[in-house]
Amino acid sequence: MKKITITCAGGALSVTGSNFLVEGFDKTFLVDCGLEQGSQMAEETNWQPFSYNPQEVDILFVTHAHLDHIGKIPKLVFDGFQGKIISTPATRDIARVMLEDTVSILGSSESGKEFNLDKIYNEKILHKVFALWETVDYHEKYTVCSGLSLEMYDAGHILGSAMFVFEYNKQAFVFTGDLGNSPSPLLRDTETLPSNTKYILMESVYGDRNHEERSIRRDVLKRVLLENIEREGILLVPIFSLERTQEFLYEINEMVEGGEVPRVPVVLDSPLAIRVTEIFYKYKHLFKESVKKDIQEGDDIFKFPGFKETIHTRESKAIDKMPNPKVIMAGSGMSTGGRVIHHEKKYLSHPNTTVLITGFQTPGSLGRVLQDGAKEVTIFEEKVSVHAKIETVRGYSGHKDSDGLLQMIEPIADTLELAIVCMGELSASTHLSQRIHDAYDIKTLVPQPDQKIVLQFDE
Repeated sequence: MKKITITCAGGALSVTGSNFLVEGFDKTFLVDCGLEQGSQMAEETNWQPFSYNPQEVDILFVTHAHLDHIGKIPKLVFDGFQGKIISTPATRDIARVMLEDTVSILGSSESGKEFNLDKIYNEKILHKVFALWETVDYHEKYTVCSGLSLEMYDAGHILGSAMFVFEYNKQAFVFTGDLGNSPSPLLRDTETLPSNTKYILMESVYGDRNHEERSIRRDVLKRVLLENIEREGILLVPIFSLERTQEFLYEINEMVEGGEVPRVPVVLDSPLAIRVTEIFYKYKHLFKESVKKDIQEGDDIFKFPGFKETIHTRESKAIDKMPNPKVIMAGSGMSTGGRVIHHEKKYLSHPNTTVLITGFQTPGSLGRVLQDGAKEVTIFEEKVSVHAKIETVRGYSGHKDSDGLLQMIEPIADTLELAIVCMGELSASTHLSQRIHDAYDIKTLVPQPDQKIVLQFDE
């Protein structure tokens, strides 16, 4: 029997901080190296030493370009990692933009000064990171080492996201990364895993709950837009720069150009989201067929009458002078930083403001506090009364819900011996774990942080 060990260096009992170490093959490798995120963009725990020696790691496989999966790569390289970094081409391109933005924030932040992050998050380290980075296309066989191959499957989560299917002696073990809430407005559906899957390490962000029906999510967005126009208010959308921004632009584009919603000023106030959107144009071949058809027919799917982008700070400040009604889409999606904080400080106390929350909010984040009904919040050390209406549209989540996650198991249930449930809060992970066990009589495990898991393969 061939034995390997997976160490949950991050991502166990936590939505963020994905970081899994695999040992036992000719090469030692990691899957993801992400930031732990909560009330801040990066928690102080991120700056503790890794639980393994980065110099002894040969390869880092990156499932996708969200910061909770890539944000600690500069630290990994700073601490001595010199191996290869492997992802899809789209993930590499987006990761460059995301990490450049992270460098500009963490390299000069208060915590940056305290923990000397300017030595880690700087252009010199980023140059080293991308000198190590190679790309592999979906379904292009990649030889990891003797006897072990990799094939990437489309996860449908964000542009370029991949499930890693490792195969040893015709037995597959899978790292799902984050799984998309298919069908997406833009992306292809999550692919079905191969029938020889023996082990799976999967996400569970929404393992204990289901989303709204997909038709409802669009109806909610349309309703909120129309209500804001009618009362001549401010619709403030804390937006995730990667994927959620592009989905919303596509949906609003269809509503405006289809006459469902009157023309209204919509401002994308996020330089990062603007840069990411440009990458989406480059990889339009990864969109679903209906979206590709729209593009072929001449539609600029991300731009419409009334739409405006604001790059510079002075342009962002000028938004306040724009007459109502207006829609402000600004980063970050959990209100942990970015320009949206300034808008929330200004507009949360206005009763004609609506804040539309569009995805999972980490406990402790300002977004989660607002979602939970706080009547007062602290922004930039000032107390701000909350008189704005807080709305949540869950159907646009980039993650599969509990039913969707369970359905991922069905095609592989006959060969699956163990489902390792990670990347979720304790309640979500344990609920999904129990559902999988009850539905398919499969052994499941919700690991603890830093737990070592031994997997066995037939020789």
